[in-house]
Amino acid sequence: MAISVDMGVDDAGRPASIDLEELLATRLLVQGNSGSGKSHLLRRLLERSAPHVQQVIIDPEGDFVTLSERYGHVVVEAGEYSAAEILRFAGRCREHRASVVLSLEGLEAEGQMRTAAAFLGGLFDAPREHWYPALVVVDEAQVFAPAGGGEVAEEVRRASLGAMTNLMCRGRKRGLAGIIATQRLAKLAKNVAAEASNFLMGRTFLDIDMLRAADLLGMERKQADAIRDLARGSFLALGPAISRRPVSIRIGSVETGARAVAPKLTPLPTPSADMKQTLLEEPEQASLFLVPPPPPPPAPAESVLETLGQVDLPPPVEDDSPPVDVAAVVADVLRAIVAEPDAAARSATMLFQDFQVRCRMQGVHRSPLDASAFARRVAAARAGVYDCEGEEWAPAIRAARDLPDDMLGPYLAIARAARDGAPCPSDEELARVYGTTSLGRARRVIGYIEERQILVTRVDLSGKRSMTIPALGWTTLPAAA
Repeated sequence: MAISVDMGVDDAGRPASIDLEELLATRLLVQGNSGSGKSHLLRRLLERSAPHVQQVIIDPEGDFVTLSERYGHVVVEAGEYSAAEILRFAGRCREHRASVVLSLEGLEAEGQMRTAAAFLGGLFDAPREHWYPALVVVDEAQVFAPAGGGEVAEEVRRASLGAMTNLMCRGRKRGLAGIIATQRLAKLAKNVAAEASNFLMGRTFLDIDMLRAADLLGMERKQADAIRDLARGSFLALGPAISRRPVSIRIGSVETGARAVAPKLTPLPTPSADMKQTLLEEPEQASLFLVPPPPPPPAPAESVLETLGQVDLPPPVEDDSPPVDVAAVVADVLRAIVAEPDAAARSATMLFQDFQVRCRMQGVHRSPLDASAFARRVAAARAGVYDCEGEEWAPAIRAARDLPDDMLGPYLAIARAARDGAPCPSDEELARVYGTTSLGRARRVIGYIEERQILVTRVDLSGKRSMTIPALGWTTLPAAA
């Protein structure tokens, strides 16, 4: 059963939603300058998905602790507990499927990074029987996955960056769907940002951030200025869980709010003659309004662990739809993608997003291929081979195991002609399969494959070319070079 999370409306006033099951499989990156509505977007997503999935929020500023009042999230003030206790909290969160807000408010940057690394490590290392699906939201992700070194110790930076990389690169198999939000794409480690397949890009003004955002959205660089003109609360969205093409979304209202509110102008107090005396009073006389009351003592760790054990979410929704032949769906989708006139001109990233959306529409909710496997399969599909992982093509694939992914297409086009006893493909045909209009580039690809002794080319006295795959004993019929 598909679950859509209502996020607001698009430019045409139509409802805009996020497919929750697809989001769990493909991850999300949110970017926007301060004041763009980034936290509002996260709050809308969390509120609307709270009844359906476990949520774990790493909150540097304590903005999301108010979710506990309405949705029952357990708030853990990280500064009050040791690293060992944080690890135990993380394990209990996965075991009991409790939605949690880990508030890092009050910790300095290095302490926040240490705590986040320990907590994410605890989530990641949970036993296999506790790998329930969960949204893991990390606000201000550039703090925990910085693009370069900062003022924190290198050991701390590596630990935090490693935990964030695990979340985004390897978390999906453990049920962890990373949702990372950042004010500056340029300050966020590229290997962390690159693992997201869904993007919501809000207003930003620096050229370097606009260009990176436009690149992730598949927009031309001359279109990047549109990101600067976005209104507060409006985001450009793209991804298999949202839309196949960039679409502008206006985020809807929320039911909870942050403890801190945006500053508003208020009237100044009336000047008084004794203001100087008030400002210069002795500490004993001014202590009543200068010294804040002492904070309440932290809850014992055992109490928090007991609370986590009492929180439970509804059981996951059972999918009673008939089983889907995933291999057949992948072959059909690849056939449809390469048949499109502009497929050769589109980047592998865009084709991969298209592939995920098409699979989702045919009932395959989680992507059956990762980006690397997709690159090989789409290269093979351009050569007319839609099931290169089957037994039929296994010998040909083994013979070309050392070839780069993008050269698999021309090789398989030749192998297919050799197996079928067809004429050798022309340079024009090989260039089309390779995704280029340059005949010289196609010839260089064939030359590279020959250098690896995977192919042997012969030209007879009449100038007709044939090619042989020595490892298989397959040879094409002669054809014009």
